[in-house]
Amino acid sequence: MTLNHNDFMRYSRHMLMADIGAEGQEKLAQAKVLIVGLGGLGCPVALYLAAAGVGHLSLCDGDVVELSNLQRQILYRESDCETLKVLCAERALQALNPNVQITSYAEPVTAAILAGDFDLVVDCTDNSAARHLINQHCWQHQRYFVSAAALGWEGQLVAFDFKRTRELCLNCIMDAESPEPMMNCASAGVVGPILGAMGSLQATTAIRMLLGYFAQHGEMQRYDGKAGRWLTLSARARADCSVCG
Repeated sequence: MTLNHNDFMRYSRHMLMADIGAEGQEKLAQAKVLIVGLGGLGCPVALYLAAAGVGHLSLCDGDVVELSNLQRQILYRESDCETLKVLCAERALQALNPNVQITSYAEPVTAAILAGDFDLVVDCTDNSAARHLINQHCWQHQRYFVSAAALGWEGQLVAFDFKRTRELCLNCIMDAESPEPMMNCASAGVVGPILGAMGSLQATTAIRMLLGYFAQHGEMQRYDGKAGRWLTLSARARADCSVCG
């Protein structure tokens, strides 16, 4: 890909950075990213990756916009209620950056969708089964994987560079056989900006991976928004892990 004058203007703040520049911007333009879930996490992820010039974004979510979403899902407006999230998101992202190619899947994530041509998958779901399906697929096909979650005042993020190593995966940390958590955003609530913070961190991590600056495979970052504190946790691979053991 050759960057044109408009690209240099649009991404000038990247171009000014010695560790991104034109070469890094071209890497982003050639990247293919799948975002699974277009809720409170997926909205900021999609906005920042589109703004950054990631060349092809695929969006996966089967839900429609509801009034209760608007407290935290910043892609949508009240007029979007009862419309598929992927359609609203595609319209908003194309308005932000018409140069980004967008593919939409108005359905829950499946193995068939994950089998597409992606460099990186961003897990923005609130569903444990979907999260583990993504983890297993990314491990098998050696793709970058970024996962986050948030509840109440707290959020967490963990990412895996399966292109470089296949030791340690999400299942080592949160076993797929464990029961689904009883509390979620719908039952316990969440502070909107916590999702924004974690989604922004997911987008930053994705950009770092695509540019080759990621080195925290399997390291979990947790944020307590009420206390204003970050905590970093290291994990170990499990010999009995059903995915990577």
